[in-house]
Amino acid sequence: MLYLVIQYLKCFVETLRRTGRWLKPLVRCIKYQCLLKVATFVGHISFNCTFNTIETLGGSKYNGSESLNGKTVIITGANTGIGKETALEMALRHARVIMACRDMDKCREARKDIALASRNKYIYCQECDLASQESIRNFAKMVNEKEARVDILINNAGVMRCKKSFTKEGIELQFGTNHIGHFLLTNLLLDKLKASAPSRIINVSSVAHMRGSINFSDLNGDKNYGEGQAYAQSKLANILFTRELAERLEGTGVTSNAIHPGIVFTDIGRHMGINNSWIAKIFLFPLLWLFLKTPRQGAQTTIYAALNSELENVSGKYFSNKAEAEVSEAAQDRAAAKRLWAISEHWTGLT
Repeated sequence: MLYLVIQYLKCFVETLRRTGRWLKPLVRCIKYQCLLKVATFVGHISFNCTFNTIETLGGSKYNGSESLNGKTVIITGANTGIGKETALEMALRHARVIMACRDMDKCREARKDIALASRNKYIYCQECDLASQESIRNFAKMVNEKEARVDILINNAGVMRCKKSFTKEGIELQFGTNHIGHFLLTNLLLDKLKASAPSRIINVSSVAHMRGSINFSDLNGDKNYGEGQAYAQSKLANILFTRELAERLEGTGVTSNAIHPGIVFTDIGRHMGINNSWIAKIFLFPLLWLFLKTPRQGAQTTIYAALNSELENVSGKYFSNKAEAEVSEAAQDRAAAKRLWAISEHWTGLT
């Protein structure tokens, strides 16, 4: 670890030496109100140094040789972070990729990057706001009417530790986006997935589910809301949904699995207070990169679960670091899974 720190510092100094323009923005930002700009500038340099120095520490790349030629993959939240890296890998394997995103401008920019890197023109941007059931239904209607098949559905989009806010239907945002939105989308696409079997559903959960519980008496956080607890609850809901769905899909040729991507430095943490601290950006962020995965590394377990041929008949499992992992006791509660399913059906109007 000491060696890595030394290498990081060498890289940091070398980057400053080679960047002749670094003094200008520093001088312009002497005033206190501009310190955040300095922090962002230094943090950007730190990111580049650390990325080049220690990227391999976050785990190996999935090296399976599976081709996706003739297959269609849908990825929610594919315009940034893990979702974008997952979309790139699918495109490199010749899949037809549908990027289901809320922000279409960012989606189109990401699509351009992916198309250029993969030389795959069969990449499409489609609007799908997981915080709007109307948007989800419109997206699913388009897919069901226009797409011949859906081979892989990757429920990747999410929000984390945001201040109390709500979806368009009045559902607490983290629970509504991370669980309810994907619950609705998946159910609306099930017939297409079954018709395309063997097919796969991958739900991006988190190790945060370990500290989560489903508060059925206050599921929407109306009485008591904690940002961290709401996130953990939504990630636990992902696994309960995954396991119940796998049971219901038994014999259809459609599998349902959940994954933990690792602790990854992406935009999902944008609501956390640390991201608004210039002190953290100068002193803490460079060190965090020694321990956090890059988006590319974070995407590897998703890619593994979506592609590995040995998992063709594996369903209802949870994976971390490209291997099956244990879930919490709460995630194994079948009665809770069935109760959550019934509530989710009611909240989405599927009953």
